[in-house]
Amino acid sequence: MAILISATKLKNIVPLLDRVLIQRIKPQEKTASGIFIPEKAQETGNTGLVVAAGKGILNSDGKHIPNQVAAGDKVILPSFGGSPVKVEGEEYYLYRDSEILAKVEN
Repeated sequence: MAILISATKLKNIVPLLDRVLIQRIKPQEKTASGIFIPEKAQETGNTGLVVAAGKGILNSDGKHIPNQVAAGDKVILPSFGGSPVKVEGEEYYLYRDSEILAKVEN
């Protein structure tokens, strides 16, 4: 599972409207027995953790429709998409709430 950097480093990034800031969960780099998995053989990660979420989108009447995800949620993402954002060497992605495929509940 990926390690989140402290929220203080990300406090200046506030997603607008229905956008969501996500840190992808990195694929497993070695097996339980300690054997390293080559990068080409690693599975492409399509899960991530929501770091921050905007307030939601406005409908035609001007009312807020809140996002369906919140900070701390584990989500399933599409294979492609999202706008990459780098913060102190860590890569994050901005997605619209409607682009997120599912929320993983514990």
